[in-house]
Amino acid sequence: MSLPQHLALIMDGNGRWAAHRGMSRTEGHEAGVKTAQKVYRHCRNLGIRHLTLYAFSKENWQRPKDEVSFLFGLVTRYFTQKELRELMERDIRLQVLGELEDLPATTRKVLESYMEKTAGNSSMTLNLALNYSGRDEIVRAARLLLQDGLRPEEITEEALASRLYTVGQPDPDFIVRTSGEYRLSNYLLYQAAYSELYFTHTHWPDFDEAELDKALAEYAHRQRRFGRTGEQVESPTK
Repeated sequence: MSLPQHLALIMDGNGRWAAHRGMSRTEGHEAGVKTAQKVYRHCRNLGIRHLTLYAFSKENWQRPKDEVSFLFGLVTRYFTQKELRELMERDIRLQVLGELEDLPATTRKVLESYMEKTAGNSSMTLNLALNYSGRDEIVRAARLLLQDGLRPEEITEEALASRLYTVGQPDPDFIVRTSGEYRLSNYLLYQAAYSELYFTHTHWPDFDEAELDKALAEYAHRQRRFGRTGEQVESPTK
């Protein structure tokens, strides 16, 4: 089966999953983290080289303060030495896409430590889009172009792409959103120009390995033309 080089997931529906079961939103987020762990392990086993998980957007700061605090507390609770050992054993590099500076100090310290210790791993890159905004990422890249003193004629797609959080990685081939919503929600807007999109009504905590395999089977039957006609062609990022 043809697999995407880069799979991006919008992990939506933790709260709705919990509400349908008479549970709290925090219990839904707990279940969602466990699903994320299963999914990244399955992707590593399949041989997917890049996986991006939309964990927390800049807009999510508008949620109730106790929910936001709980979400960042999950990071410190689940990013343990055991989890680090697993990433090292599986040769997975952790990257964060987003503004680390605005995160709680404890959360930022844990993530920076993980990124430093896994920097040499090369079999798979696990990106966490955390405190992330697609529009903000593009604005940030534009500012860097100005700071680097590029002349107008030197500003190319390649120059801008080299200043995005995903520099050095292929654009996502396949973007999956769970829980029945049909939008990108400010996610990887520049990189998603030619991404295949897949939407499922399954809430994120129920998005298990079988659900992922179903989505990947759908991807394998897509023809990717990148604006051209004719036979299926390879991604220009490959």
